[in-house]
Amino acid sequence: MTDIPPAENQDQPADFHCGYVALVGRPNVGKSTLMNRILGQKLSIVTAKPQTTRQRIAGIKTTRDGQVIYIDTPGIHLAAERALNRYMNRVAHAAFHEVDLILLLIEAGRWSKQDEHVARSLESVEAPVWLVVNKIDLVPEKSRLLQFLEQKVRTDRFSEVFLVAAKTGDGVDSLENRVKKFLPFSRPFYDEDQFTDRSERFLAAELIREQLMQRLHQELPYSLTVEVEEFKRTGGLIRIGAIVWVEREGQKQIVIGKGGDVLKFVGTRARQALEALFDEKVFVRLWVKVSRDWSDNERALRQFGFDEQN
Repeated sequence: MTDIPPAENQDQPADFHCGYVALVGRPNVGKSTLMNRILGQKLSIVTAKPQTTRQRIAGIKTTRDGQVIYIDTPGIHLAAERALNRYMNRVAHAAFHEVDLILLLIEAGRWSKQDEHVARSLESVEAPVWLVVNKIDLVPEKSRLLQFLEQKVRTDRFSEVFLVAAKTGDGVDSLENRVKKFLPFSRPFYDEDQFTDRSERFLAAELIREQLMQRLHQELPYSLTVEVEEFKRTGGLIRIGAIVWVEREGQKQIVIGKGGDVLKFVGTRARQALEALFDEKVFVRLWVKVSRDWSDNERALRQFGFDEQN
């Protein structure tokens, strides 16, 4: 658990609960969707592509009787051949030892080798591990779901089991309430109006990357990253200048598009998303540059903000 001085608030009830909860699992099981649902606003970016989340991000939910800091982590995967993949695995594993509770997310009706790998890696951690079966809305026959849990998952390995659909919200309130009651009595670690530990620059880069991932196809989204060089508030306007880094010259042309149409589309969609997040007018300017094989270069990763201390 991170050592943060509790925020001062004399109005907190004596039975106030506060603590850290990690959302872990293989890629694409809905960790980010669940956190956004719990927070009631978009914080972690979400796409249909696996490995959208690359860095840990905390979402802070404060209510009258508790504050829960949910840690969204990158999906853990077996094949970690490139430096970026190894980084994401390290970040996810580090969260195991920094929280009061771990929620292992899986997809209803599916238990893969990667799920088993994650479950086994949690066997030695000190924090309790609860199983959260997500996407139950995709399994209409509940008898099949129960059979799946009994035969494939071995739910006896987990302290508690919850069935949810993060996309629709089914079961999420029950999970939230149980989590909050489980956490220790404590004053809050963050001010009640703070909803994340990440900077506005980080959030801007993520929202731009989300639009790139949604617009581009196949493997290209995994070969790019976004670096915000300028973030200024002037005259009631947030001015954001960002570089989209790719690994090949050919990828640069794809991201720019014919006559710059792809980059213009991404810039427009990113501006709309940023204005919704910050509730302010935003101007976005994007450039595309090449950093050859950046995703397999430890030095480049640090340059682009992939710091395990963050």
